[in-house]
Amino acid sequence: MRAAPTILHLDMDAFFAAVEQAAKPSLRGKPVIVGGLGPRGVVATASYEARRFGVRSAMPMAQARRLAPNAAYLVPRFTVYRTVSGQVMELLGRLSPLVEPLSLDEAFVDLEAGGAAYDGGTARAVGERLRADIRAVTGLTGSVGLAGSKMLAKIASEEAKPDGLVLIEPGTERALLAPMGVRTLPGVGPATEDHLRRAGMTTVADLAEAGEDELVRLLGKAHGASLYAMALGRDDRPVVAERDAKSVSVEDTFDVDLHDRVRVRWEVERLAERCVRRLRAAGRSGRTVVLKVRRYDFSTLTRSETLRGPTDDLVVVREAAARLLDAVDTTGGVRLLGVGVTGLADFTQEDLFAQASAGEAAAAAEALGGAGGVDGFEGAQEPVPAGAVSQGGAGAEVPPSEAGPGGAVEGGGGAGAGERRWAAGADVRHAAYGAGWVQGSGLGRVTVRFEEPWSEPGRVRTFRTDDPDLEPSDPLPLVPGGDQSPSATVPTSLPGEGADGRSRR
Repeated sequence: MRAAPTILHLDMDAFFAAVEQAAKPSLRGKPVIVGGLGPRGVVATASYEARRFGVRSAMPMAQARRLAPNAAYLVPRFTVYRTVSGQVMELLGRLSPLVEPLSLDEAFVDLEAGGAAYDGGTARAVGERLRADIRAVTGLTGSVGLAGSKMLAKIASEEAKPDGLVLIEPGTERALLAPMGVRTLPGVGPATEDHLRRAGMTTVADLAEAGEDELVRLLGKAHGASLYAMALGRDDRPVVAERDAKSVSVEDTFDVDLHDRVRVRWEVERLAERCVRRLRAAGRSGRTVVLKVRRYDFSTLTRSETLRGPTDDLVVVREAAARLLDAVDTTGGVRLLGVGVTGLADFTQEDLFAQASAGEAAAAAEALGGAGGVDGFEGAQEPVPAGAVSQGGAGAEVPPSEAGPGGAVEGGGGAGAGERRWAAGADVRHAAYGAGWVQGSGLGRVTVRFEEPWSEPGRVRTFRTDDPDLEPSDPLPLVPGGDQSPSATVPTSLPGEGADGRSRR
């Protein structure tokens, strides 16, 4: 614990949905829900307007549609989110060399390490200035928490939402935490909460009063001791600038169970290609290929094959995944497939090309406990065939389901040969009407709203899906005149200059 609140936690407000509202004037002030749009999709982010209807992240999309039937439902545009995230992270990097990103929209910053703050007054000024700079660069809002530890800084940012700043003065931690529910503390999920509730503990004060010995008896030595320390407000974890990813993986959930073995194999090969693209984009290679299969009855099988050395070769990964699939019974139907690579390294063993031969003996397969999502929240815009809904973990890990910048997918699934499919929310440009975004499509028609981030809400027009004048487009910057480059728009004033020092809840 520090004697000054110099650890900052930034959490962007409803990030994916806020980006979409900033890009689409007609959606501002209205409920917006981003995620997988198929019947098995999940909510990645809901705007605050949508949350008033009870919609939350990780909620099944079908449930969200029942709660907010008139909301705008959009597929994620990860290329845009990553660009805006890069702008925000650059601003944080100007405050300190110690920035620990947790996801695209969340990070810890050690202000003391960068000399940006040394007490409560300077920390508050830096936090207010950061919020102003984020708004100037991206047009978005973020909530800031400041405290003497990572745990308390994150709790403070939650208290500050939306668009606020909360500073917890060292020495006030126990009084602040006491009335809060046990779920406030890191590591307390639904199961632990239920276990503690049955023991008569529902607040952080109850944990502190129970004592370390009782919590160790209930939860085990490591978890019990850690929980007791946090209940007292103690957290000595440092801000870590780099966290090494342990695996890279992708998965798709399908609207309709797959029964055709040829189609299943094709999907595995496509997932292997996506996985290798992400692996190469990260400059990594891996030694173990993992296949994940969730069958019609929700039973999940995970199989792996360990190679002789690390590789990022598509043929090697694809054929290893195919061999793993050969050992899995899919006759009852498949609802989810995933391909991943673990045992990451920064180099590739060139002689692995020899492993590409399908007839070569495979390494022994072993069962692993699950391979889903992408460590470090990696996302990239990639095509997903009709009937497939990319789906990730709670909060944000919903990979996109559009192709290229505009989201047009040629054929695939139920589409006719050569028919373009347009993802809701994707950027497009028409030869006559200019820039716009896809509001919806179906029955050979696509509806487009023509507007720009800095314009008034635009008009809606409908075209044939194969209209030659309508093309996918790169996204426009969110701020007028912006070029998506932080260095071109970041204010040059020093952190804290001009800040009014007030906390806005």
